Amino acid sequence: MAQRADVDEGITDATLALLRAKGPKSVTVEAVSARSGIAKTTIYRRYRDRRDMLSAALSRVTTPEPLPADAEAADRLRWLIQEAVKTLDVGIGIGGLASTLTDDDPDFTKLFRRILARQRRELESVIDAAKAEGSFRADVDGATLIDAIVGAHIAERARTGRVATGWDARLFDLFAPIVEA
Repeated sequence: MAQRADVDEGITDATLALLRAKGPKSVTVEAVSARSGIAKTTIYRRYRDRRDMLSAALSRVTTPEPLPADAEAADRLRWLIQEAVKTLDVGIGIGGLASTLTDDDPDFTKLFRRILARQRRELESVIDAAKAEGSFRADVDGATLIDAIVGAHIAERARTGRVATGWDARLFDLFAPIVEA
């Protein structure tokens, strides 16, 4: 079973690396096979096509890490910042973002937006729980908070070409007084 997990991880890693570097059109079974060293027949035994392969890879990086139930408000906000930008950092990268914004690959855009909607619901449920238990202000709009975090990440990357060390701490310092009850 460990070997299967290694193969699946190799396929996912190659899929995401190609996506981040060159956008969704670069993700083909042939390219993933060449990058990962995994035979095309092995890939096809696991995935019907590139869409299925992209869906599995993106689902892995958009599934939030578990948050401890007893997390304090500050820890919840730090977690939210980390999880909201993880999709860009280790998922689609700038290549995938550019393709989504330009709708260069409509099938990918549709797939990615569907996966993002699921991720957003999961992140918003954490915000709603924090509001219900009183650690976040009751008037915090979860969707807008997530958009502000992701937008700040994209702006930092556009402005400097990278996301500077400590960016997440600066963002936390900005949002904590606004969000925490």
